[in-house]
Amino acid sequence: MTTTGTDSGRIRLGTRGSRLALTQSGQVAEALMAAGAPSEGSDARRDGLDIDLVTVRTDGDGDRTPLRQLGGVGVFAARLRHALLDGEVDLVVHSFKDLPTQRVEGLEVICVPPREDPHDALCARDGLTLAALPDGARVGTGSPRRAAQLLATRPDLEVVDLRGNVPTRLARVRGLEAVGVGTDEPVAPSRADATGDLDAVVLALSGLRRLGLEHFASEILDLKTMLPAPAQGALAVEARAGECSTVLARAVAVLDDEPTRLAVTAERALMARLGAGCAAPVGAWAHLRGGGREPRVLALRAVVTSLDGGQEVGCELSTELPEAAVSLETPGDVAVEAVRAAEALGVRAAEVLLEDGAAEIVDLHANKPRRD
Repeated sequence: MTTTGTDSGRIRLGTRGSRLALTQSGQVAEALMAAGAPSEGSDARRDGLDIDLVTVRTDGDGDRTPLRQLGGVGVFAARLRHALLDGEVDLVVHSFKDLPTQRVEGLEVICVPPREDPHDALCARDGLTLAALPDGARVGTGSPRRAAQLLATRPDLEVVDLRGNVPTRLARVRGLEAVGVGTDEPVAPSRADATGDLDAVVLALSGLRRLGLEHFASEILDLKTMLPAPAQGALAVEARAGECSTVLARAVAVLDDEPTRLAVTAERALMARLGAGCAAPVGAWAHLRGGGREPRVLALRAVVTSLDGGQEVGCELSTELPEAAVSLETPGDVAVEAVRAAEALGVRAAEVLLEDGAAEIVDLHANKPRRD
């Protein structure tokens, strides 16, 4: 097995340049260094990890083009993956929900840290809740899933497409214009953002929490109202396949979280079986329950909503995980049988949705076309 980084343990961790990406990557770097700290009596210079953040500019950074025109998921993940494959960096941190379900030869997800809260949050003027927003209120989101589920609950709303990082989006809400002071972009955008032109925006609660901006959430949307995107709130640490030093292997083994990995495995298997493109309004949430003397059960809820919010197909399934599991030797991986059971659960849920007509209410294969 070759080593990631140098023999001294120095590792280059690639990240996008937004405040959220830098925060997430910095948190992962700190956690890995803590988990890989040398034991008492060992040589810290030889046995510890030293991780440097390397900012990698992606095509989506600093661009206000709507995601459905820009190219969607791959526009953020592809450049980071190229940097990894080309040896510019040794690790990258992705928001797992932004990572395409298709595997890339030569790369592997070596670590899935504990998941942050996957709920979506409404950030509205005057502390309003979704139910209290006035008729015709303008609510911003760049997500077809969020837009569809908003309209399913409040068909009177005007859903406005928007881009930008978290502070930029918050500044679009009337009364929160000052949030965007101090640009949160790797480079200056080509044009100024509008400010204060919306009544509310919907954002991932996980991003707000990681940035210390949770207080801007006027309502945490319950899962009956807004089922999150598959893998929302989870991070993925990706590396070149087979390139993991002993000290990094020790660190990812500590940081990797089995409940999170199993949950996102089921959610992403659902997306893969549906053949869902990045514009498909699909929500999914899996969680592990039981343990100890009780059987471990992985439960999965999923929903497909028409773009106008008028039709919806959903399901809720669960599977009991095998008690005796054979663990993989690769660091950071969890039991083979448990992962396979999670994948099977996601596939089964997708088939139920398809049987119930999910493909008839929306184009599941829809992608956001790239600009010419």
